[in-house]
Parts: sequence; structure tokens; C-alpha cells
Amino acid sequence: MGFMDKLKARFKQNEETKEVSEKYQEGMAKTRNTFSGKINDLIARYRKVDEDFFEELEEVLITADVGVSTVMDLVEELKMEVKRQKIKDSSEIKDVISEKLVEIYYGEEDKSIQHLQLDGEGLQVILVVGVNGVGKTTSIGKLAHQLKAGGKNVILAAGDTFRAGAIEQLEVWGERADVPVIKHSEGSDPAAVIYDGIKAAKSREADVLICDTAGRLQNKVNLMNELAKVKRVIEREIPGAPHEVLLVLDATTGQNALTQARTFSEATDVTGIVLTKLDGTAKGGIVLAIRNELQIPVKFVGLGEGIDDLQQFDADAFVYGLFSDLGINEEVEEDK
Repeated sequence: MGFMDKLKARFKQNEETKEVSEKYQEGMAKTRNTFSGKINDLIARYRKVDEDFFEELEEVLITADVGVSTVMDLVEELKMEVKRQKIKDSSEIKDVISEKLVEIYYGEEDKSIQHLQLDGEGLQVILVVGVNGVGKTTSIGKLAHQLKAGGKNVILAAGDTFRAGAIEQLEVWGERADVPVIKHSEGSDPAAVIYDGIKAAKSREADVLICDTAGRLQNKVNLMNELAKVKRVIEREIPGAPHEVLLVLDATTGQNALTQARTFSEATDVTGIVLTKLDGTAKGGIVLAIRNELQIPVKFVGLGEGIDDLQQFDADAFVYGLFSDLGINEEVEEDK
């Protein structure tokens, strides 16, 4: 059984895994349509797997925003695997590409890297960072809804006090998710809001506090200093917190998202990425570039506008969604 057949078997196991697979297939339609067409075209033109084939494959992967250094790593791995398996016919390489993409994503780590690390004792704090316009507040609302649905007692802290309307927007999401929002007036000190959020969360015996933060000040230095100050307040009040620092990035901005990730990583210890609007781009390969070039796992992806469309990232489902039009995952026999 090939790698894609194994994935298909996994996603057919039960209603839950089937639903995850369908979400990724729908949400990655734009990336898949571009990617699948180009790979199929490449395989149709090259019956043999040779140096010219690999050169064109590099171009296809780079245009999907997989990232130059990630592509080089991947192609080197593919060349070795082709030699090892003595693959001659280009049609046989599709399965190898999909398997190597998953391997490159996880590296030496196991699949737990894509889960939120909120298993400790007492109040767990999630700090959410990112520039304005990437879908930060929306992601917080959807995450709060998801955690509440999972039985967690959740509180939000409206720490983005600088953007006009940010507090009100978070309140709207708080109502939708049915979770309380701790806020001050516009222009207040964000660290003071987060401090009050921690006090409220402790007194109400909340499980999780999600803190919104500013996305833009007068300049980058001011913004990063503000984030560092907020982080210090959290660490002082709850040793070991924040337990997660999630950076929200817009998938449609492509390589610009990588630049943002580098900047925020310098100011805060980013533990995971929330990649929004993955359904709105043909360059979904950015997921792999972020992971491979920055060593930060993607923990959630936005695959639609609805409150339930923030999906926990699953590299298997991602690759399956990317390759499901390539004709390599025919019906898996039930007895396999």
C-alpha cells in the first residue's frame, strides 16, 4: 500500500477523520488546482525521472511558496529516494513526493508538535500576536469557541488597546463563543489589561486565558517592546506562562508572512503559528516553508469564514488535501 493509500485509509476510518479530510480538501482547492495541474503536466511531459524533471519540479514547488531552501532540501531527499527505490517512471514519484513533504514537516519531532501544550496545572495562558489585518481577533474568537466546546472555562483579555474598534470586535467574538472579555478603555496600557485578565481568570477559576495584543504601534521597535512588557507581566504573575505564544499570519501574503514570523520570533518565543485564509491562496506551500525555515510548527489553519473553520493543523490531512486530485489515491480496498 502506497503512502497516499495509507492516508486515504486513515481518513476513511470514522466520521471525525473523514470530516477533517473533507475540510482540508475543500479549503485547499485553490492551492491544489494550481499544484496538481502543474505536477500532472510535468509527469505527462517527462516519462523519465532525470535532472531536467527535478529542475522543473523545483520551479513548481517554489511557485507554491514552499520556500527555496525547503525545496532544495526536499529535492535532494527525493533524488536519494528515487535512487534507493530505483524509480525510473515519473508516475511513480507522486507518492514519494507526498511522503517526503510530511517527513520534512515533522523532521525529528513527533506529531504532538501540532497540538496546543495546555496540559499543565492551574491557569493556562495563550498570548496571541501578529500584525493588524491578518485575522488575529477572529482567530482568538474561533479558538475560544473551540476550547469552550471542548469543556474548558475560557476568558479573553482585550490587550489590543491601540487599534480603533479592536476591543469591540473582540467583545462580539466573546458573545459568539459565549466567553467573558476583560477590557479597559481604548488607548489604555495593554499590560494593565492583561494583568486584570489574569486576576479575573484566577478568581473565576478559568482554565484558559487568551490574550489579544497590539498589532501595530508607531514603529516595529515600539511594538516589540510592548509585547515584551506584556510577556513580563504574564511571567511575573504566573511562573512558566505564557504556555503558548501563537503568531497569526495571513497565508495569502506568502513570503511576507515568513518575514513577519522572523520579526516576532526575535521579540517573543513564538511556540506556534495560526495560518489564516489558507483557503484563499494558491500558495499553501507556505505552511512547509514556515515549519522548515523557522522551526515553528503550524498549530491551526483557517479553512473558511465560519466559527468552526479554524482547524487544528494536521500535516497528513494537509498533504492529502494537496495531492487528492493527482489520481494516486484510488479507492482503497476494505481488506487492506
